[in-house]
Amino acid sequence: MFCLRAACFSSCKRSMGAILNWNDSPGSSIFVTFTIRFSNSRKSIVMKKLFVCFLGIVLFLGSCEDKKKQSEIKNEIENETKVEAKTETEKNTETEYPEITNDNVVSFLTEYGKENPETKVLVTTRFGDIEIELYKDTPLHRANFIYLVKHHYFDETFFHRVVPNFIIQAGNSDLRSTQEKRAKLGKEYLLPAEIIPGRIHEYGTVSGAKEYRENPDNRTAPYEFFIFLGPKSSTTHLNGKYTIFGRVIKGMDVVEEISKVEADDGDWPLQNIYITAKVLD
Repeated sequence: MFCLRAACFSSCKRSMGAILNWNDSPGSSIFVTFTIRFSNSRKSIVMKKLFVCFLGIVLFLGSCEDKKKQSEIKNEIENETKVEAKTETEKNTETEYPEITNDNVVSFLTEYGKENPETKVLVTTRFGDIEIELYKDTPLHRANFIYLVKHHYFDETFFHRVVPNFIIQAGNSDLRSTQEKRAKLGKEYLLPAEIIPGRIHEYGTVSGAKEYRENPDNRTAPYEFFIFLGPKSSTTHLNGKYTIFGRVIKGMDVVEEISKVEADDGDWPLQNIYITAKVLD
C-alpha cells in the first residue's frame, strides 16, 4: 500500500525547499511527506515540472516494491503448502514393516499378499522391457516378489548371470547398496518351496534361485530369480527342485538378447546389465 501526503505553498521567495520523510519498513505502508515552497518565477515552473516527475518516480517505485513483496509472500505460502502436502502424502503411503526372518516369513508374506494382490511386474533394462506375470498358486513367492519391487530392492541390481540357450539370472550385484538393502529387509530368510506338481520349466518361465548345498527342502533364496529359455531337455535338474512362480508375457526378445552378451568364466556379463522394476497391476 502506498500513501502520499504533500503540502505545497506559493511564495514570493525565489528559493525552493523540500522535506521528504520515507518509511518502508516491512509490513508497513510507505508515507512520503513533502513541504514545497515555490517562487512565482519561470524557474519555479520548471521546478514544479521536475517535482511532478520526481513524484511519479516515487509512486512507481513504491508500487513495484509493494507488488514484489506481495509476490514473495504468495510464493512462500505456495511453497509451504506444497511441502506440507508432500509430507502428509509420504506419511500416508509409507508403512514400516518388520525385518523378515525364517520365523515370521510365512505369516508376514501371507498377510502382505492379502493386502497387495498384484500379479504383474515390469522389469526394465537398457535392452528393453520384460513383463512378468506372477502365479497366484505360489502365494509366498508372489508376495515376496511384489514386496521387493515395491521397496525398490531390484533397482540398480543386475542380470548377473547369463547362459545362452539356458537362463538369465537377476537380483544381485557387486554394489554395496545391494547388501545394505538385504540387511534392512531381511538378510537371512528363505522362502518355503511352492513346487506345483506337473509344472515344469518351459521357455519364459520365471523361477526362484536357491542354494544347492544343505537345502533338502528346496527353499528359495528370496532376492534372485531366473528366466528359463533353454530346451526342455535342459530341465531335468530343475523340475521339482526350483519353485516356478511366474512367466514372461512380453519381452522374450529382450531376454534372448541379454543371454547373448559377452560374459566371463563365471557367466557374469563383462558390462553390467542394470535393472529397475515396478508393479503394473
